[in-house]
Amino acid sequence: MDSNLRAEGSTGATDERSLAELSKSLANQTSQLAQKEIELAKAELALKGKRLGIGVGAFGGAGLVGLYALGALTAAAILALAIVLDAWLAALLVGVLYGAIAGVLALVGRQKVEQATPPVPEEAIESTKTDVQHTARRAKEARS
Repeated sequence: MDSNLRAEGSTGATDERSLAELSKSLANQTSQLAQKEIELAKAELALKGKRLGIGVGAFGGAGLVGLYALGALTAAAILALAIVLDAWLAALLVGVLYGAIAGVLALVGRQKVEQATPPVPEEAIESTKTDVQHTARRAKEARS
C-alpha cells in the first residue's frame, strides 16, 4: 500500500500526507522554530546589552566630570556663605544640602532600576506566544 493516502473524490493531483509524516514534519518545524526563537532572544539581549554598556560608560564619564564641577561649586558656595557665617557652619550647610539631594537621587534611581528589571527579550516572548497559539490552532483544525 502506498504511504501517501489519497483523499476520496480527489483528482489525484494532491496527496494527503500520513499522520506519521505530519507528526514528523510538526516535530521538525517545532524544533526549527524553537531554535529560531532562541537565536532571536540572543540577538535581542546582545543588542540591549551593547546599548546598556554604552549608556553606562557615558553616565560614568558624565559623573566624573560632574564630580569635578561639584567640587568647584562646593568651594564657591562655602566661600560665599563664609561671608555671612562662620566657615565651618557654611561647610556644614552645604554638606547637609548635598546629602538631601543625594537621598532624592537615590530614591529616583532605585525606582528606575526596578522599572527596568528584569531585562527580558520581550519581542521573542511575544513571537513565541504567537507561534504556540498558531500551532495549537492548526493542530485543532487538523483533528477536526
